[in-house]
Amino acid sequence: MYSNLKRLAASKTSLKSKTQTTISRFFSGTNDKDKDVDQTRRKCAERVQERGKGKCFCSLPVDERPSVSKATLSCSTLEKLRGFSCPGSSDDRAPGMSVGMELELTGVSVSKELEVPGFSFSLFAKSGSSVGGVTKKSPPELAGPKKRTKSIYTPLEQQYIEIKEQHKDTILCVECGYKYRFFGEDAEIAAKELNIFCHLDHNFMTASIPTHRLFVHVRRLISQGHKVGVVKQTETSAIKASSNNRSSLFSRQLSALYTKSTLVGEDVNPVLKLGDLEQAEDVVQDAPNSYLMCVKESWDRQSKELTVGLVVVQASVGDVMVDCFRDNPSRSELEARVLRIQPVEILVPSDLSEATERLLRTIALSSIQADDRIRIEKRESSQFEYPIAFSTVKDFYANVSAQSGKVSSSFCLGLESQVICCLGPVIQYLTEFRLERVLLCSSSFKRLSSDADNMVFSATTMKNLEIFSNQTTGSVKGSLLWVLDHTRTSFGKRLLKKWVSQPLKSTSEILSRQDAVAEILSSSSSALSSVQALLTRLPDLERGLCSIYHMKCSTQEFYLISSTLSRLRGEFQALVPAVQSQLSSALLKSLLLETPQLLSPVQNFLKVLNEKAAKMGDKTELFVELTDFPVIRERKAEIQAVLSAIMEHRRELRLVLHNPTFDYTTVSGQEFLIEVKNSMSSIVPPDWVKINSTKVVGRYHSPFIAERHRQLMRLREQLVIDCGGEWINFLQLFGEHYYTLRKAVGHLATMDCLFSLAQVAKENNYCRPEVLEQQSCILIQDGRHPVINMLMGDQDQYVPNDTQLQVDGKRAMIITGPNMGGKSSYIRQVALLTIMAQLGSFIPARKASIGIVDGIFTRMGASDNISRGRSTFMEELVESSEILSRATPRSLVILDELGRGTSTHDGMAIAYATLEFFIRDVGCLTLFVTHYPPLCELEKHYPQHVGNYHMAFLLNEPDTAIDEEEMQPEFITFLYQLTEGAAERSYGLNVARLAHVPDSVLRSAALKSKELEAVVDGRRKMVKLFSEAWKTTNRDSLLEWKKLNL
Repeated sequence: MYSNLKRLAASKTSLKSKTQTTISRFFSGTNDKDKDVDQTRRKCAERVQERGKGKCFCSLPVDERPSVSKATLSCSTLEKLRGFSCPGSSDDRAPGMSVGMELELTGVSVSKELEVPGFSFSLFAKSGSSVGGVTKKSPPELAGPKKRTKSIYTPLEQQYIEIKEQHKDTILCVECGYKYRFFGEDAEIAAKELNIFCHLDHNFMTASIPTHRLFVHVRRLISQGHKVGVVKQTETSAIKASSNNRSSLFSRQLSALYTKSTLVGEDVNPVLKLGDLEQAEDVVQDAPNSYLMCVKESWDRQSKELTVGLVVVQASVGDVMVDCFRDNPSRSELEARVLRIQPVEILVPSDLSEATERLLRTIALSSIQADDRIRIEKRESSQFEYPIAFSTVKDFYANVSAQSGKVSSSFCLGLESQVICCLGPVIQYLTEFRLERVLLCSSSFKRLSSDADNMVFSATTMKNLEIFSNQTTGSVKGSLLWVLDHTRTSFGKRLLKKWVSQPLKSTSEILSRQDAVAEILSSSSSALSSVQALLTRLPDLERGLCSIYHMKCSTQEFYLISSTLSRLRGEFQALVPAVQSQLSSALLKSLLLETPQLLSPVQNFLKVLNEKAAKMGDKTELFVELTDFPVIRERKAEIQAVLSAIMEHRRELRLVLHNPTFDYTTVSGQEFLIEVKNSMSSIVPPDWVKINSTKVVGRYHSPFIAERHRQLMRLREQLVIDCGGEWINFLQLFGEHYYTLRKAVGHLATMDCLFSLAQVAKENNYCRPEVLEQQSCILIQDGRHPVINMLMGDQDQYVPNDTQLQVDGKRAMIITGPNMGGKSSYIRQVALLTIMAQLGSFIPARKASIGIVDGIFTRMGASDNISRGRSTFMEELVESSEILSRATPRSLVILDELGRGTSTHDGMAIAYATLEFFIRDVGCLTLFVTHYPPLCELEKHYPQHVGNYHMAFLLNEPDTAIDEEEMQPEFITFLYQLTEGAAERSYGLNVARLAHVPDSVLRSAALKSKELEAVVDGRRKMVKLFSEAWKTTNRDSLLEWKKLNL
């Protein structure tokens, strides 16, 4: 029987436990089976009490027998087990019996019961050791049943479960020595996303990554939309060895949380030197913008108005924006803001309306690549309720001192209720990531949109004009931003995108930017060339400063940022005389002269640091002067005292070893080793501890050394902890100058944007437009499409066109002409040149005068919106309705083929009525592209305000008559030149030929086109004849009409 039990132990590695579970099952709640096991255990305990000591539960009914993890066998139980075969061998197994069990050296963990027809029981046994299939016998311990209180989970697993209960939506990376481990479902997700191996270990699936690759894998998981938590050990080995719980597990706690919008910290950004991340091919790069957006909507039943509140935070660079606006049922205003901001993460309440949720989900899934998709997190709706949100905001700012730049209570009370309802959840959310400091300064709070200061864009306008991305691939190339972006810094790139998304309405600000660009183009000052060179290869100073402000940066990153700022201060200070004497632009002079003063605080902090230690990440030697760091000074004094005692101990050792030149030896990191030749080992005192040895020598620690070495290791680890605390205090002091330094970086970003605009203007021969404040007009000579002009390059020449739009004159242009003649490109060109002029850029034209435009609204293309349940024509009319309600006399409205989504008569009627409304009632600048000839008649009704134009072309018709069977569509040569007058036809069959439609279809279509044209011409002729007959007033004129026409 004993051999059977020992052979069971040999099958341990091949049999898996039935009680092994995954984290998903653990957190899904206790199932019914667990409840049954608890009930049977109670019944078993009662029967054991009744039947006396040594009895087991084999007498229980089959369906009531429990599955236990560990136990000690009694004599009676061993007697009952005799005669049963070993499950490790299939030859000895009874017919119909299926066995699965796991034996451990410390007891028996039962995973499956032996199943015999009509009989079943749980097996308990002590396992012996097995080598090479031969089992060594060892007598079992005979004892009564013990109380089974041990968990089936290992201490590490239990620790993971406790942390996971508090962060169920987070993938946890748990530090275990030299690697980070994932458990349960986290391991399965990590294995899939990171392409690493996942295997079963004890009760959970597990996977691991090395510690030095943590930032790589965390970035990968975050890019796929996951929330990642880093769990680190909070105890060190030496300190733990001297504590009362030296034999327990290392304590661990969640040290950092990361999502797409909160990617700030040493774990995910360990930059040692400039360009490290760019050189690592497998590192996911930071997104240009990492905005967190919080949305709260409220519906007023009385006024039946929808009000939306927004709070937008970019914690990595310190931007905070708020907004509150009224929206329509289609949520077009919200869509416009989401597309303009392009957030990476959105916070919404759990009770968000279906329409808004559908919109956000559609935008989030619009990206082709998963790592570009927006992460949407739902929070408890109670956090968005005004009383709770206001209480959160009030408590957060209650302890903030009333210093300059700090948020005051009056500032918070001045915010709209919907904004407060968003600010409360944002505070709670950022507090979880320890990034809430970004909300402490009122100067960082800005209005997301201001109709008084900036041009208005709708969501449709941004898509149709391809301002930030092209509509074909969704990439930046081919967009207006791509044309203008020649910036050299990351923070300059972010600022330029803001400029493009918010063109100015202030003439003075536009002119100041134009003056700066003009001076960069014309000036030969050495100061400007020096500044442009300084902006090359700068690290992301804006992100680095914010990381320091959050006290989450490494020593390497701090030294990189602070040394760069200090160098820039010296360089800019040296340029001050040249700037004052050589430059005339007020904007350039203010930027260049203020920057050195704003950067002055950096030098004092940089002097304190040891450059070598900072680059190595050694915080124990980081501070050169310890006068301001008494804790570190005292700890180092204690360490020095221990070292002195150890060195003084050498005198005693020299006497014992009879070696006056003896000194300690260090081998493989082991310090203060007493090295004695093996031939002299007889003189070694018996209380010395042997550390290691070779064939020649032995190395020892005396009791004094052993004790002092333990003390030294404990003090060194305590020094690391103390230096970490002082480092945080040091960063906090530096953070007091954050907003001053951030303003200086803002000046650098502005100069980078101005240099970018100047470079674009120089390379493409742009002109400086005249900006008119009082007049509403767009007058352009030889204007070119900026994107198409750049894509074509030097090989082809874009055909320029003029634009003449004036509110007091011809304010509406009706453009007709053949398909693919360049109509859509022309109207986009006019809109893009207007945007460029109002953001302060030069434009691709020979000459231009542009009045301030308060908004650009477009209706172009044909596409349905299945997610919102809208057909193509419905989508067309919804966009047109929004334009009709929002356009003003100072707006630019662009409508491309309105009304084509329905029947000819209905579409023509809608297009006619809409265009007439803009001409007569709104009085805005309008570009209207159509294929409906009757719309051109509006020029007769409004000759002062409407002009007909068409894109010129050449029509090549055959000289000889062709049979009907051989009829072909006309061949068109496009000239792409805007010409006065309306086109009679659109020549769509020519486009069919270009699309390689089969010849048979083309011939049939051409013949049918001639027939339909003949019918229409006959009807028109008949109407004209009857009209003339109706006008006759006497018999003679009627007879004359009859003679001529019949």
